[in-house]
Amino acid sequence: MPKKGQTKAKTPIGDAADPDSLWNHLQRFSQWQREKNYSEATVENRQDALGRFIGWAYERGLTRPQEITKPILERYQRHLFLYRKKDGQPLSSRSQHARTTPVRAFFKWLTRHNHILYNPASELEMPRMERRLPRHVLTIGEAEAVLATPDISTPIGIRDRAIIETLYSTGIRRMELIGLHLFDLDAERGVVMVRQGKGKKDRMIPIGARALAWIAKYRDDVRPELACGADDGTLFLTTLGEPFERNRMTQLVRGYVDAAGTGKAGSCHLFRHTMATLMLENGADIRFIQAMLGHAELSTTQIYTQVSIRKLKDIHTATHPGKPIVAGAARQADDDEQDILLAALDHEAVEDDG
Repeated sequence: MPKKGQTKAKTPIGDAADPDSLWNHLQRFSQWQREKNYSEATVENRQDALGRFIGWAYERGLTRPQEITKPILERYQRHLFLYRKKDGQPLSSRSQHARTTPVRAFFKWLTRHNHILYNPASELEMPRMERRLPRHVLTIGEAEAVLATPDISTPIGIRDRAIIETLYSTGIRRMELIGLHLFDLDAERGVVMVRQGKGKKDRMIPIGARALAWIAKYRDDVRPELACGADDGTLFLTTLGEPFERNRMTQLVRGYVDAAGTGKAGSCHLFRHTMATLMLENGADIRFIQAMLGHAELSTTQIYTQVSIRKLKDIHTATHPGKPIVAGAARQADDDEQDILLAALDHEAVEDDG
């Protein structure tokens, strides 16, 4: 069995005995990424995308990097453009982009490590990325309906309410939520430390009093019953006393979203969208939302502005749904900046879904 954080071995594509095959170079590329401290999610996503490309190339008798040319890569791009999913829908430009970007990174690595003489992907034109806004965002009433869905008369219901409250209050990513530890919460200051978030960056962000109250109830009344054996301090535990897997957390949150009957689909990322959208509507400065979400930049032309956690806490208190708006606490972000922020969130959701 593979260790946690490692992918299971997949069936080789092509001649596994050929050390110069695309498949064996992919294994070396993946190992190199791990040595360079790339996140396991990045490694897995690239493996999946490159596995699709290698399979497509193998069907056409192409098994080695030296056989791949720019025209062949352009044929692969056309294949992605014409591809239809099971429901008959084409791949979005973002999905096409997400499947092509790892191919460019792979051939760049092959060239730099002298496995091939030139990079056929160096001048490959990428699909234009549309600025797409989130498909679903909850209103305040809908968010409260989802929060009220767990049965808080049961220990698991209390845990699940604490999970959803945390997502709604902070807008953290699914894996950031799963990775929270008991010592990451500072109830006195009203903040939570997200350690090794996307890009392996730490950040401290505000969390509301209501979310902290539900976490405290779960921590004091429920978690001691779930924790068993070696307790590593992970905040949210399954009924087996283990940290959540990604898919299990997605299923849990999606179940409550569906049960609330809002008519909107989504899971963990839905609350990330919702938190950002509602705080913007309440007048939060775009820079503060940016800091909470952990975005290094909103676009290539905008520079990230650092803000103090105290000021960020004030903005969170003033603009998060259910809180009164403090006059002059923040400026309304203009429509274009909001569109960029929300489109970035949607792009994250696509990446999160692989």
